[in-house]
Amino acid sequence: MTIAVLGAASLSAWASPTFNAGSAKVTTAEPKAANAPSAEPEASSDEVSSDNATRGESAGPKRADGTPMAPEEIEQLEQLKQTDRAVRQHEMAHQTVGGAYAGGASYDYEVGPDGQRYAVAGEVSIDYGPVPNDPKATIEKMQTVIAAALAPADPSPKDYQVAAQARQYLLEAKLEAAMQTSEMAQARASAEGTTPANDTTTDSALNPSNAPSAA
Repeated sequence: MTIAVLGAASLSAWASPTFNAGSAKVTTAEPKAANAPSAEPEASSDEVSSDNATRGESAGPKRADGTPMAPEEIEQLEQLKQTDRAVRQHEMAHQTVGGAYAGGASYDYEVGPDGQRYAVAGEVSIDYGPVPNDPKATIEKMQTVIAAALAPADPSPKDYQVAAQARQYLLEAKLEAAMQTSEMAQARASAEGTTPANDTTTDSALNPSNAPSAA
């Protein structure tokens, strides 16, 4: 009996004009949906190129307020970046070679169109004073100072000035060291009761009778 009821219900449903009408509507609506133009038409090549260009501009450098930079601002930014790198490399060279005689680096900054600070000048403090009462230590120190002052690929006028002063101290230290060596030799010779050979040479050089005559 259950089967008969289900069969009757199925037949009455297919015979219903309302159901058929609804089916017709659905059937005729499907080809319309398939043939209808897309809600989002495919973009043309010109539109795609324009969209890519817009995206490229938005991905470029931006100002501090987030707006794209003008070409001259981009050029200025690149120059500031190059200057920043060169300045920091310059001061790093001083510090690396100067070692214990070099202090920390200090910089002068300029704010770029992107709102960031870039180093445009800098300096490193270098102790180039002589070592008191120690000419040998002064000689070693001045050699290091000269190398540190001239370490960058493009030494500044101030760098050359420091190197020149260090050379002067170096020369004085060498003379002082030579004098100390001579004094020590004389003192040792006096203690041994002999006259150092260099004293004889000096006396001969100072005695005109021993000097060779001009032809």
